[in-house]
Amino acid sequence: MNTDISSYIDQIVNMAVQYAPQVIGAILALIIGLWIIGKITKFLNAALSRTGMEITLTKFLSSLASIGMKIMLLLSVAQMFGISTTSFVAIFGALMVGVGMALNGSIGHTASGVMLMIFKPFKVGDLIEIGGGHLGTVEAINAFNTTLVTLDNRRIIVANGNVTGNTITNISGQGTTGVELTFGIGYNDSIDKARMIILEVGHQCPWILDDPAQVVVVEELADSSVNLATRPFCKSEHFWDAKFYMLENVKKEFDKKGISIPYPQMDIHQISSN
Repeated sequence: MNTDISSYIDQIVNMAVQYAPQVIGAILALIIGLWIIGKITKFLNAALSRTGMEITLTKFLSSLASIGMKIMLLLSVAQMFGISTTSFVAIFGALMVGVGMALNGSIGHTASGVMLMIFKPFKVGDLIEIGGGHLGTVEAINAFNTTLVTLDNRRIIVANGNVTGNTITNISGQGTTGVELTFGIGYNDSIDKARMIILEVGHQCPWILDDPAQVVVVEELADSSVNLATRPFCKSEHFWDAKFYMLENVKKEFDKKGISIPYPQMDIHQISSN
């Protein structure tokens, strides 16, 4: 009995002596590897931040690099224990294919989000219009969607794939923007008088810029009105202020100066049979 116990003890000691270096080496490799990965991730994050890249994209790329390095470290530690990693790689690859197929739409939106952060067609705070009639100020650019806030404080959440797949109009991205306005006057009213009124209102508007100078042109001889078009420029953040000011005050001045804004109308001529 004592001989059997001694034999078991000898086997345990031999195994400990045989595998102890591998275990200690694997543990040290794991600890040192995680420490190095942490340093590399911090360095990468700082380097990307210095390039002026969006903070969301910086964190996303740093996290992706960290995950990749950790997977490689775990596979290396497994090999140190003598475990074949071929089957693990095959299973992991099959799992990634399955997950990719299940999350095909989400992955596409994420890729679109990365494109938005890299190419920067707009940034947070810009007033934009996305094809389909979505108009608002950019509140956030997330991994899967972009959030807009409308003038009436509604929040519109648009999938990033729909953003990159449509026409994007950045209204405020240039710092200044033109406010497109059209005013209809009657055919009996004076074009020159109406033009002077519109220019004077634009001159009085606190948000309209002097350069470029505002102009007023005849845009169309419509069925019921002569349409005068103007495009005064203002700072992007004052787009709505300038537009609402012009619409209200031009109408008031037209009323004071006797300039009519006609309704759609039709002349009907009756021919007598007598």
